[in-house]
Amino acid sequence: MKELTHFINGQHVKGTSGRFTEVFNPATGEAIAKTPLATVEELNDAVAKAAEAQKAWGATNPQRRARVMMKFGALINEHMDELAEMLSMEHGKTLPDARGDVQRGLEVVEVCMGAPHMLKGEYTDNGGPGIDLYSMRQPLGVVAGITPFNFPAMIPLWKMAPALACGNAMILKPSERVPSTSLRLAELIIEAGLPEGVLQVVNGDKEVVDAILDNEDIAAVGFVGSTPIAQYIYGRAASNGKRAQCFGGAKNHMIIMPDADLDKAADALVGAGFGAAGERCMAISVAVPVGQETADALVEKLVPRIEKLKVGPYTAGEDVDYGPVITGAAKSRIEGLISSGVDQGAKLVVDGRDFTLQGYENGFFVGPSMFDNVTPDMDIYKEEIFGPVLSQVRAGSYEEALDLVIDNPYGNGTAIYTADGDTARDFAHRVNVGMVGINFPIPVPLSYHTFGGWKKSAFGDLNQYGPDAFRFYTKTKTVTARWFSGIKEGGEFNFKAMD
Repeated sequence: MKELTHFINGQHVKGTSGRFTEVFNPATGEAIAKTPLATVEELNDAVAKAAEAQKAWGATNPQRRARVMMKFGALINEHMDELAEMLSMEHGKTLPDARGDVQRGLEVVEVCMGAPHMLKGEYTDNGGPGIDLYSMRQPLGVVAGITPFNFPAMIPLWKMAPALACGNAMILKPSERVPSTSLRLAELIIEAGLPEGVLQVVNGDKEVVDAILDNEDIAAVGFVGSTPIAQYIYGRAASNGKRAQCFGGAKNHMIIMPDADLDKAADALVGAGFGAAGERCMAISVAVPVGQETADALVEKLVPRIEKLKVGPYTAGEDVDYGPVITGAAKSRIEGLISSGVDQGAKLVVDGRDFTLQGYENGFFVGPSMFDNVTPDMDIYKEEIFGPVLSQVRAGSYEEALDLVIDNPYGNGTAIYTADGDTARDFAHRVNVGMVGINFPIPVPLSYHTFGGWKKSAFGDLNQYGPDAFRFYTKTKTVTARWFSGIKEGGEFNFKAMD
């Protein structure tokens, strides 16, 4: 079995703890590699090396740092297929979805090519008599990114690209389930010209996470994962005086109005609900049709689409709709929640629990499932399933549907399908969710805007990527300056005799 490494000072380094976790091919259920779990000492040593390397990198002018991003972007494009296949093998995503994962991360790298503009300060001329004021954005020093399994390329790039473009050094702790993509990206950014030591990739579990949160040289932490862990990391980081942006779980609703194009709405629900096996924090897991007629018609359109979904390994071709979930434990949990939905009275319209794939009987595949007549007191509604399960909650009116979204503890993403502009504008204005789609199912903003949820989906006041990332990864210094000038009283204009 292949033994993976850490990436320290531009080199692959074996772990010394003797502790490992297995990396699986989710399609076969086979363990394909071992990820080393670092010790606290290994983490602290990597941080010390990063702090030393950051001094020169932070002093490098922004334009030169941007040129590294330009080369890095070119290398990601050049190695797109390699990165996608590496990602698919460890995660299970289809190849088109894996390429999309890399592409959405690459787009953040492209924005970071414009870092010199984003890092400009402000200037006030003659703010007082002979006084000028100006501000500058400076790097924090060493920062850390703790990233999840479900986007092995995109989210590490969301963290590392802005942090490094701002002049910081970064400790990246990828998910131990899918570490290879982050390790390969680290190689590519060194090839692009990043000095050794500025990016350190340290694999680990909770022991390493706690060491990151407690290390005094780490100034900021970015995290994406479940809500309980996001809240834990935010609290511990804040108590240690660190900046933190921590993004958690989601329960994303799509409201379907009676005037919506139901064919387009059904297509959107199938893609947004079942793509990537539902393992997306922006997946639409709850459909909320308004009115019984709308709900009945939507079910009729959804069922044949869901039953036609092709589930299989990424090696089965470009037409596979989605692959396995990440682990056997995830598969068991998803199927257990489906059973709880049946037990609690929801109508299971499509049942994916008994799905098997010839030749891949040991893989972590879950067939697509759909519930109708789900109510907010059911576990399948209250919990983030993170699997290929779509729940339909029927609403009698627009206000009832809107209240479902407003009252939900999560606030990552939401969408509405309607032909009425007034309804769409009202929804966008009133809903208490961070990212809103209008006739758009997965409203992930483009990389020059910013990504972030509300309520229990996010902890911290600044979002990921876009302008907020440059605010998060820098601190502002403001200078008030006076220069004495002009002819000084008592000046002499005539030649004096030599003493």
